[in-house]
Amino acid sequence: MATKMKNGKNARNGKSGKSAEPLDAIALLKADHRLVEELFEKFERSTRKEQKQKIAQQICMELTIHTMIEEEIFYPACKEAVEEDLLDEAYVEHDGAKILIAEISQGSLDDKFYAAKVTVLSEEIKHHVKEEEKRSEGMFAQAKAAGLDMDALGKVMQARKEELQQTLTLGDLPPPETRTMKGVEMNYGAPVGHL
Repeated sequence: MATKMKNGKNARNGKSGKSAEPLDAIALLKADHRLVEELFEKFERSTRKEQKQKIAQQICMELTIHTMIEEEIFYPACKEAVEEDLLDEAYVEHDGAKILIAEISQGSLDDKFYAAKVTVLSEEIKHHVKEEEKRSEGMFAQAKAAGLDMDALGKVMQARKEELQQTLTLGDLPPPETRTMKGVEMNYGAPVGHL
């Protein structure tokens, strides 16, 4: 469920009312990118522990919804329009981010490495966004050049996004569903230098 701010605007998109103006697929995804960038900046600037925790949870929520609409709708539509390597890398980048999102959403600022995980997630997302938004050879440019109907995709993506916003709640995200990683068994050892 979308959280509300004091002025009655939706905390997720800063707009009043239930749904935002229809955007084409790329504009919708770019708006998500800008929102998450702002949230990462707010996390870095915040000095209050409770506020940082809330912002981190919001980052996890936004990224979970964003990855779901990309993987369910946008990436499949791009399958024939975008270089296969670029699409494969996007899925792997998402899976790497999902691992950090799960760690952050289930953790707290009291956990060792919590803030470091948020910082690394921010860096991973910046790289991912750069790859998607590159002017001429990025995923968005290739999809647009291939003539995909961005308005129709945007409508489907917006509807799914609104559905997810209504069903997912802060602090109670589903376990990540990876598409490229099997979750191999690992051993957790003491952090280096902290023995």
